[in-house]
Amino acid sequence: MPVPCETRTEMQAPEFKDFAKEMVDYISNYLENIRDRRVLPTVQPGYLRPLIPDEAPQQPEKWEDVMADVERVIMPGVTHWHSPKFHAYFPTANSYPAIVADMLSGAIACIGFTWIASPACTELEVVMLDWLGKMLELPQEFLACSGGQGGGVIQGTASEATLVALLGAKAKTMKRVKEEHPDWDDHTIVSKLVGYTSNQSHSSVERAGLLGGVKLRGLKADENLKLRGETLEQAIKEDLEAGLIPFYVVATLGTTNTCAFDRLDEIGPVANQYNVWVHVDAAYAGSAFICPEYRYLMKGIERADSFNFNPHKWMLVNFDCSAMWLKEPYWIVNAFNVDPLYLKHDMQGSAPDYRHWQIPLGRRFRALKLWFVLRLYGVDNLQAHIRRHCGFAKQFEALCVADDRFEIFGEVQMGLVCFKLKGSNELNEALLKRINGRGNIHLVPSKVNDVYFLRMAVCSRFTEPSDINYSWKEVSAAADELLAEQKK
Repeated sequence: MPVPCETRTEMQAPEFKDFAKEMVDYISNYLENIRDRRVLPTVQPGYLRPLIPDEAPQQPEKWEDVMADVERVIMPGVTHWHSPKFHAYFPTANSYPAIVADMLSGAIACIGFTWIASPACTELEVVMLDWLGKMLELPQEFLACSGGQGGGVIQGTASEATLVALLGAKAKTMKRVKEEHPDWDDHTIVSKLVGYTSNQSHSSVERAGLLGGVKLRGLKADENLKLRGETLEQAIKEDLEAGLIPFYVVATLGTTNTCAFDRLDEIGPVANQYNVWVHVDAAYAGSAFICPEYRYLMKGIERADSFNFNPHKWMLVNFDCSAMWLKEPYWIVNAFNVDPLYLKHDMQGSAPDYRHWQIPLGRRFRALKLWFVLRLYGVDNLQAHIRRHCGFAKQFEALCVADDRFEIFGEVQMGLVCFKLKGSNELNEALLKRINGRGNIHLVPSKVNDVYFLRMAVCSRFTEPSDINYSWKEVSAAADELLAEQKK
């Protein structure tokens, strides 16, 4: 009679400990040696399917086999965002304290949509947003500890925060207009709503308008790529004369294209005068406001209704952790409030139920990441991290300026340098293709006013001055090759 095969059971604590220890070793080795890996993968779409079975295993496999497949299956298709040779987009944050916090969050595995669903999940978030708001010196009206109406919340992304603010502004304006025009129905009012943003704003602002079902106008930035108050006021007056209802404006502090800063100190007073909600999107650059020397760039913040930045970009808190503050969050709460019996609890009204502050119902215990990072780094070390990256950008700028073949596009702000070869857009497109084709560093381009340029963002917390020199040598060598070919 055949002996039945031994069936493996699900993972238990002793096996988990071995697996987790092995993974911790792998993670630390990966990150500490990341500069040795090619920054951009060479795989083609569909590369992964032939490397794994067509169907899930019927019985559990050994964790050792899974670990062995990480290098074989996963790593060939990874773009190494935390390599000092990665200069594309903007940084995405990473640190050991945040990684450990995510482990604990995954273990607790609560869904903190109401206070009672896990009180610590809500209460730590309230306090952490106050800690963070104080680090930026936000006006007291944004902080829960002020005793007023304001408070903070962790969104998934800045894109979500923009949409949430838009929906709050929409609800607030509709209530006001209904009081002024009781005979107007919702459809009539919504059809008249109009919001504003700079033509340099992130595409997520336009997308928020689409999702919110309202019209958004892209206004022309000035010669320094900043949205000015007079431009906003002119647009508002035009729309009022056309019978429209201005309700929302997004001011960007640190645009994606060039890290330009809209003139919030001009936009705020204009918007306040016309009952227009001011949302400030500081997704990348907002982290720098923990440094006193950069706070002048948020002048006028007291005029804003909502403010958002991403600790998960530049403040060493792993994705996702997008911090948002509102002076009057009840407009959001009222707009999103659906309150079935199974989500009610005895403590309603005594603490935030964050499901009313966001698009999704569910939410992870993300405040743990802020708590761990703020405690295990301290404000001084976080400030040093920001300043170091800004210094690296100045280092790259100096190397670029010293080569008379190149020029800086715009102004170097924070950890971003926008630059180009002197010459046509086509020349710079060819340069970028050659740089990325070499595979040693990774850049992305942008285009403003029909000028194509390259962006060099300082992204990795492992970056050293030698890495910046290496990246410049790669740019210079690619230019040497390209220009030599063109002379033939």
